[in-house]
Amino acid sequence: MKRNDMMNETFNLDHRGLLSPSTMENIKISFYKFTRNKFSIVGLLIVLISLFLAIFANKIVPYPSHITGYVDYSQASLAPCAEYWFGTDIHGRDVFSRVIYSFRGAMLMSIVVLGISVPVGVTFGLLAGYYNGTWIDTLIMRVTDIFLAIPALILALSIASIMEPSLMGSMIAVTAMWWTWYTRMVYGLATSISKEYFVKNAELIGASKFHILFKEILPSCLSPVVTKMALDVGWVILMGASLSFAGLGEQPPTPAFGTMINEGSKYMPEMWWITIFPAMAIAFVILGFNFFGDGIRDMMDRGRQ
Repeated sequence: MKRNDMMNETFNLDHRGLLSPSTMENIKISFYKFTRNKFSIVGLLIVLISLFLAIFANKIVPYPSHITGYVDYSQASLAPCAEYWFGTDIHGRDVFSRVIYSFRGAMLMSIVVLGISVPVGVTFGLLAGYYNGTWIDTLIMRVTDIFLAIPALILALSIASIMEPSLMGSMIAVTAMWWTWYTRMVYGLATSISKEYFVKNAELIGASKFHILFKEILPSCLSPVVTKMALDVGWVILMGASLSFAGLGEQPPTPAFGTMINEGSKYMPEMWWITIFPAMAIAFVILGFNFFGDGIRDMMDRGRQ
C-alpha cells in the first residue's frame, strides 16, 4: 500500500480491539511530520508548561497568600532578587506568584471561549456553505459580516462594558465575536466541499442532512479548524488581557496579566518588573501556541511528506 493511501485512511480498531498496522503507520507519519519542525517541539513544551501552571498554580507558587489581598508595605517595590524572583509590587506582593496564578484565568478563558465559539461558528459555517444561495446562507453570512465589520477589540470592549467586570463577562464578550472567524472559514470550505461527488452520492442515496453536514462535509474541514484553534489560544489570552487591562476583566485582588500590566505601567520605568514579567508571560504563551499550531498544521496536512 502506498504511503499516501495509508495517510488517507481513518483511524480504526481491528477485530481484537488493538490498533491496526495502518493506524500505527498513520500515527508514526503524523508524529514524524510534527517533530520534523523543532519549533513545534518547543511549542508543545510551552503548551504543557502553561497547562501545568494553570492546573497546579495554588500548589507551586512560593507565596500563596500573595494572590489575594495580601499587603506588606515593608516589602513593597523590591527589585528582582533571590527571595522574590520577579520582584514585588507596590503592595509588597510577590510578582512571580501572581504571574504564575494568572495562567489559570488565562487558560480557563481560552478553553471556554474556544469551547463555545468553535462549535457555534463551525455549525453556522456548515449550514451556510451547504445551503449556499438560500435564505439560510444569506441570513447567517450577513449577520457574520456585521460582526466582522466591527474591529474585534472594539466589539469585545463594547460587549464587556455593558456587563459587570469579571472573568465571566470577558469570556462572554470574547466569545460573542470569536465565532465569526470560524463561520467565515468553514463557510468557504463547505461551499466547495458540498459540490464534491461523495456529497452528491450521499444525497442520492437519501442520507439525512445531519449525516451529510457532520459525517461527510465536516471531516474535510477539521484540519484547518483544529490548526486555527491551536493558533487562536494565544490570541484569546491576549484579548482577555486587553479587557482586564481596561478594567473589564478579572478584578483585583485576583491577579490577571492585563491588570498587572496596567498597574505596573504607572511606575515605569523605575519599577519595570511589575509590567515586564506579565507581558513576557503573555508573549511566552502566544509564541508557544503559535509554534504548536504550526506543528499541528504540518501534522494534519496530508499533502506534505
